[in-house]
Amino acid sequence: MIHKPDRRKVLKATATLTAASYLGATWTRGAPLAGNIDSVLRAAVRAGDVPGIVALAATDNGIVYDGIFGQRRLPDGPAMTRDTVFRIASMVKAITSVAALQLVEQGKLSLDAPVPAIETALNEPQVLDGFDAKGVPQLRPAKSAITLRQLLTHTAGFSYRLWDAKALRYFETLGKMPAAVRSKLPHTPLMFDPGTRWQYGPNINWVGKIIERVSGVSVGAYFRNYILAPLGMNDTGFTITPEQRAREASAHRREAEGSLKALAPERPHPYATFTGGGGIYSTAPDYLTFLRMLMHGGALAGVRILRPETVAMMGRNQIGDIEVGVLHTTSPAFSNDVDLFPGVTCKWGLGHMLTMQAIAGGRGAGSMTWGGLYNTYYWIDPVRHVAAVFMTQVMPFADQRALRLYHAYERGLYAQIKSG
Repeated sequence: MIHKPDRRKVLKATATLTAASYLGATWTRGAPLAGNIDSVLRAAVRAGDVPGIVALAATDNGIVYDGIFGQRRLPDGPAMTRDTVFRIASMVKAITSVAALQLVEQGKLSLDAPVPAIETALNEPQVLDGFDAKGVPQLRPAKSAITLRQLLTHTAGFSYRLWDAKALRYFETLGKMPAAVRSKLPHTPLMFDPGTRWQYGPNINWVGKIIERVSGVSVGAYFRNYILAPLGMNDTGFTITPEQRAREASAHRREAEGSLKALAPERPHPYATFTGGGGIYSTAPDYLTFLRMLMHGGALAGVRILRPETVAMMGRNQIGDIEVGVLHTTSPAFSNDVDLFPGVTCKWGLGHMLTMQAIAGGRGAGSMTWGGLYNTYYWIDPVRHVAAVFMTQVMPFADQRALRLYHAYERGLYAQIKSG
């Protein structure tokens, strides 16, 4: 059985987090420079760079910035609020990674042994070597088994077709084949042998399946029992209530001339299963709480989620000399090319991308970071002890206006912290 946190301790921690973190009781905000950040974010909303934004940041001293601007839906939707609910997509990957590492700490999973037997695609993987002259996929067995470390670092070989032309060609070819032929081919082949390259992909989806197999509960229930409820993250989950739905921000698409158009309101879907790689909702205060837990070595407000040494391992380069490259889009409607930090060497830890050099005017070397499809982003700076979130709802991913604003927010935040 997996140990559940003491209920009284959970309730006490939730109350502490609500009072201290959400209501700003420990603010150390420097008025002049905080005003500058406000001006930048407000101007960006007025210019149509983003429909609205919630940006929060904390240091060891507590919340140091809390900015809320714009609207949940253009052109005349309700104003953004601190508790606006966002679709944070791949930002769930960090939560899934923490869940898997809890099981590693308990001896129920190993980082470097072959992963538990779940499906043929994971346990008897096939590598796509290319296509023959007739366009038929050429597959072979992988040279080694897949490990949890490889899944957590996106070096297992699985690849999103959104950023991999070879993977896209395979799936398009598969769709044109007769059903009898298609059934004999893997639905999710590897694009390379495990441990030989990095490519962002559905690796953490598999981690979610592993968590379910080992823990005996759904990934959503596992998150709730062992991460979200202990931290008081009551607005984070794969499903949301009607009250939370009323606080949800709409997604917006960047049009060709640069304007933003609100997409049709999201319809609730009666999903029976969920993935560890996407599809989750959260708020800026909730996700900042999660980041603060990691920033403080795996514990917050008396609730321990991970051991300090495990959190430290999450922030170390786990891929050696392998490079994290630019993601080249195959579908500009969903993502631009992704190079969040041009000119900066990036690696991957256990659950996050790592920026290996300090960013001028911003985060320190070794900062942990990633984002979600709708241009939500986060980082944890272990040098300056800063954790921050930036949440809006714009597509495609890596939107240039949103990224410029994200980096401007970062520079303003560090200038504020330096002055304080």
